[in-house]
Amino acid sequence: MIEWLAVLSVMLGIFSIVTTEILPIGLLTSIGSSFTISDGMAGLMMTMPGFLAAISAPLVTMATARIDRRKMLCAFMLLLALANGLAAVAPDYWLVLVSRVMVGITIGGFWSIGAGLADRLVPAEKVGRAVSVIFSAVPLGSVLGVPVGTFIGDVAGWRTAFVVMGVLTVGVLVMLLLVMPPLPPIETTRMSVLGGMFRSVNTRFALLLTFLIVLAHFGTYTYVTPFLEQVTHAGPKLITVFLLVYGVAGIVGNFVGSSLVARRPRVGFGAAAALLAGATLLLPVLGGSNVGAVALLIVWGVAYGAVPVSSQTWFAKAAPNAPEAASVLFTASFQATISIGALVGGSIVDRTSPSTVMTLGGVTAALMVLVTLIHFARGLSWPSATRS
Repeated sequence: MIEWLAVLSVMLGIFSIVTTEILPIGLLTSIGSSFTISDGMAGLMMTMPGFLAAISAPLVTMATARIDRRKMLCAFMLLLALANGLAAVAPDYWLVLVSRVMVGITIGGFWSIGAGLADRLVPAEKVGRAVSVIFSAVPLGSVLGVPVGTFIGDVAGWRTAFVVMGVLTVGVLVMLLLVMPPLPPIETTRMSVLGGMFRSVNTRFALLLTFLIVLAHFGTYTYVTPFLEQVTHAGPKLITVFLLVYGVAGIVGNFVGSSLVARRPRVGFGAAAALLAGATLLLPVLGGSNVGAVALLIVWGVAYGAVPVSSQTWFAKAAPNAPEAASVLFTASFQATISIGALVGGSIVDRTSPSTVMTLGGVTAALMVLVTLIHFARGLSWPSATRS
């Protein structure tokens, strides 16, 4: 029983991280109004964590190679609790951005360490189930993070949403201290290992595909609330419902995508990109009505639900003999592109409109489908793992 509580504590840690990272999406306009800044400037709250996570993922993994992983997980949860507390009381916007820097460091460190712990927490025959439990935190965070944060912000103010997240994070920290066993490091990821991965054509494809699909998603989804307000003319409560429906669709996409990408990686990743492209391209056309908007958000949710597991699968298949290095590279590239996507989307939305952002995101996702077809056309296959 204690082993599964340890797995659950890692899952809740990642859930707290994912929820905190995307929390500003539903609160974007409220926070912007509070500090009298534009939607694009408020989008920096999404840019900062991704940028710092991309840097901290490899650096923290290498710098803490000799430190017990349990201690590191607890340290990152404490940092996340402090970040949420700072955001809740920040009198100026620059302090909110400082808190988001702290969130980014937590993402890069906790995710890179925690994502690969399943085989150390449960027996070999239960590792697959443990991995599923840990990574269920991603769609669950998407389901609850944005809509619940939006609801709390509407009822009690956006600062209260960060207070709630701070309390949850402290709870996870206590749980980690109580149930997580000592985890002395057993694998060291060196810069030479990470550098060597770039020589693989499959790793380069994984990086390009991840860049395009994450850019398309976060360049648009970061500004979905302004779109629903300005184009669909939905009120705060309806937006909360829409985002909750999106999140539920994301859970479905996660499990369907996990099954498909394990058997047919190109089909799974390509299908997710095609659905995302269709949804975002059609939103400016059909998103003026509530029915059209919610229908396309469902398609979008299913599509993106399959993206994280698809990306991670490509990196793992590209480097089957270096799983921790693959996890670090996945985390760094994914988070860096979140940062770029939010930044590019913010620049566009300030100069044009949320509809233009959706259209450009759809074109980017369609380009990712084309790259997937190129991988297939070249007849590339993944290397097999070798036993030491």
